[in-house]
Amino acid sequence: MNDDKEKLMAIGAIQKKLLGKKLSYREIYAIMDEISKEKLSDVLTTYFVASSFKEGYTSQELFHFTKAMVETGNKLKFKGLVADKHSVGGIAGTRTTMIIVPIIAAAGFKIPKISSRAITTPAGTADVMEAIATVEFTPKQITKIVDEVGGCIAWNGKLGIAPADDIIIRVEEPLAFESFDKIIISVMAKKVAAGTTHLVLDIPIGKTAKIHRFSEGESVARKFENLANRFGIKVICDVNETLEPAGRGIGPILEARDVLYVLEQKTDRPLRLEAKSLRLAGKLLELCYKEERANKNGEDEARKILESGAALEKFQEIVKAQGGDHKITSDSLKLAKNKFDVKSSVSGKIKDINNHNLNTVAKILGAPDDKKAGIYLLKKLDHSVNKNEVIFTLYSDDKYRLKEAEATLKNLPIFKIE
Repeated sequence: MNDDKEKLMAIGAIQKKLLGKKLSYREIYAIMDEISKEKLSDVLTTYFVASSFKEGYTSQELFHFTKAMVETGNKLKFKGLVADKHSVGGIAGTRTTMIIVPIIAAAGFKIPKISSRAITTPAGTADVMEAIATVEFTPKQITKIVDEVGGCIAWNGKLGIAPADDIIIRVEEPLAFESFDKIIISVMAKKVAAGTTHLVLDIPIGKTAKIHRFSEGESVARKFENLANRFGIKVICDVNETLEPAGRGIGPILEARDVLYVLEQKTDRPLRLEAKSLRLAGKLLELCYKEERANKNGEDEARKILESGAALEKFQEIVKAQGGDHKITSDSLKLAKNKFDVKSSVSGKIKDINNHNLNTVAKILGAPDDKKAGIYLLKKLDHSVNKNEVIFTLYSDDKYRLKEAEATLKNLPIFKIE
């Protein structure tokens, strides 16, 4: 089909979807192909995104969109079992991936983690990893890194895996929303293209998460399971209530420090981040051990690997393989040159954390582009605070952004204290 006909088919298909009609695989492929080659304008791509938000997709359309997104990009090929983890996300400061990847790799399983940059939060996994190592690689380089050290944490953007997805993310970013079906397609396309065979999916639920109700979370989990089954991927979904960040750092370098605190087993490490990472790593290991018919408890093995220092050692190997400092520690990270301690105006207990406001303020500070910008939470939900006690610290390399964030807190408070 020539270029003009392909474009006309794609535009016609978007019109059909806006009217709530079902699309054929040929029509779906035309849309993905035009987007991936950047032949469709941002306006038309936005109309397409809006159509999926309004109408959603049938199970067959979900399969076809995922397949088309995979087929219009590159694929990674690895031998044998390939483990992976993904979070639907929406909650900042929950950087479990960078703890899970070294645990799984240290257990002897391949885990090529292909991550995205931030969509609705002040940092995606790729943004955090980029604060300490290179994340842009070719498919050949990724294969070499994974063969050498067992895992990687890389950005999808330069790999050409599901390229249409990165363009769609770009048009979604200003409005900071994704439809559930679009999330499912985006995740599964990347997993299929990366050669994933065993997958654990973190599906957080909360009033300021991407998914607000457990019923919606269970519905998304079922769609993931059905789609994964059609592509021959073994998956386990972890639907969990998430009301606040599991870690304390918000923003690339502060989240990287949280990860290292856990891997180093520091006494003041964020324990909720550790617990969530071990639970998800344990479920993924269970899937992998089941495949190998090994009679082991996944979470127990994950804990042993973390406590023995093997996960930290593996993480440092991965950082080195990705061009970073193999001697990296939490103490070696450099924080922003400007900071401001925010104190509580009242005594009481923290009753609520507004994650939307947290994200907004962190972005005003410069995250994720300013890798050192962000917020460090000294208090969390249900903690008691005294009047004039420091509750969190703002960081930025730009003193004007710091002032703006300070002023914004008057209208967009992060904590509700009563």
